[in-house]
Amino acid sequence: MSVIRKFTETEVRSRLNEIPGWSLANGKLHREFKFADFIAAFGFMTRLSIVAEKHHHHPEWFNVYNRVVIDLQTHDVGGISERDFELAQAANRLSGRI
Repeated sequence: MSVIRKFTETEVRSRLNEIPGWSLANGKLHREFKFADFIAAFGFMTRLSIVAEKHHHHPEWFNVYNRVVIDLQTHDVGGISERDFELAQAANRLSGRI
């Protein structure tokens, strides 16, 4: 298994264009998704949870009705790593909003 490295803030900011819709907030990658209804939002969370479990990297998220808010940070390194960018890209793909 490869070593996980914490990105500097400069590295994170320079890579934000790779994950449209995401921002840097409180030291984490942050995005809010809105869906047609609760079923669509929960379906998205279910699909993303399978990806997250496969990669042993789990989001902090919050859901109310059609809204899902996600914050990503790699706790093992105390900041943002490549794992967070990969999960953010997966979230964008699964949401249908790239």
